[in-house]
Amino acid sequence: MAEILPFPHKPEDRLRAALRCLDDALTEQKLAFTEFRTNLAALGGAVAGLESSVQNYRGTLAATQQDVAKSHAAARRLEATAEIWLNQAR
Repeated sequence: MAEILPFPHKPEDRLRAALRCLDDALTEQKLAFTEFRTNLAALGGAVAGLESSVQNYRGTLAATQQDVAKSHAAARRLEATAEIWLNQAR
């Protein structure tokens, strides 16, 4: 059940209540902003880690590409050698 809060009758009491609410809101905002900065820093760390992982992955892909190209060239040489041997055997 909702609680009914008494409304201050004097203007200075209303002003004090409003200032307290404003102070509470500013405190809450400061806390939220601090949490936002903390989360932003954590996000920056995660992005840096991701960037490092992507760079490692790129390096691995480049090395794999070179290995595949070498294997392809070796397979072509073997194929050419096999063709020569087949032609000589006929």
